[in-house]
Amino acid sequence: MLVVLSPAKKLNLKIKNFPKSSIPQFIEDAETLITTLRKYNPKKLAQLMKISPSLAELNYERYLNWKVEHSITNSKTAVYTFDGEAYTGLNAASFSNNELAYVQDHLRILSGLYGILKPLDLIHAYRLEMGTRLKVGVQKNLYEFWGDKIVNEVNKSFKNHKEKVLLNLASAEYFKVIDTKKIKGEIVTPIFKDFNNGRYKVVMVYAKKARGMMAAYILKNKIELIEDLKGFNESGYCYNAAASKKNELVFLRG
Repeated sequence: MLVVLSPAKKLNLKIKNFPKSSIPQFIEDAETLITTLRKYNPKKLAQLMKISPSLAELNYERYLNWKVEHSITNSKTAVYTFDGEAYTGLNAASFSNNELAYVQDHLRILSGLYGILKPLDLIHAYRLEMGTRLKVGVQKNLYEFWGDKIVNEVNKSFKNHKEKVLLNLASAEYFKVIDTKKIKGEIVTPIFKDFNNGRYKVVMVYAKKARGMMAAYILKNKIELIEDLKGFNESGYCYNAAASKKNELVFLRG
């Protein structure tokens, strides 16, 4: 089973790196994107990315300082650096060194800049949402830019897995970059709903954290079978068979 997560906009750049690291698979493609992004001044970046002037200025500086060299001294370990709700739920700091070896083989993080990351890949500070309409040559956006590279990498990762299952814990914006018709395995998407105003619905801030908690549940327990996912009951969530489908497992809370 291979788990995919979205990255987080918020970064924790004060964390210590994991001593054993890896280099992103598509570092040269990332450099191509950085070269394109450097053509935008802060004002244009703010318009392109729909962010505040201060954030645009920050990321303008990040792009200027970005280097193709990624080392333990000038970069950060991806799984520790992303700092959103999903990563609070994942709690990478709680994994032992032995567990991290399993995580490295069974978790992937989708990225607008790097395409797809292993947890221990080194990254430079950046912000580039997958949905950004960044034109790169003849490609109109990042989905076109990444093309089949990410789905091919996912299929390659399946080779050492007993069960060819892609567990989608990413957002729709990010998961869209994977051409699901070309996945050589089964795709399963968990849905997390909370009881709110008289009905069950997805409350995004809770759902994001739940995605991270489920990722941790899978990775710590080395889950390979879809059936075993149904035992997830963290933070009050319970599997609901009536609301679920074959490839869409629904967990309710409240």
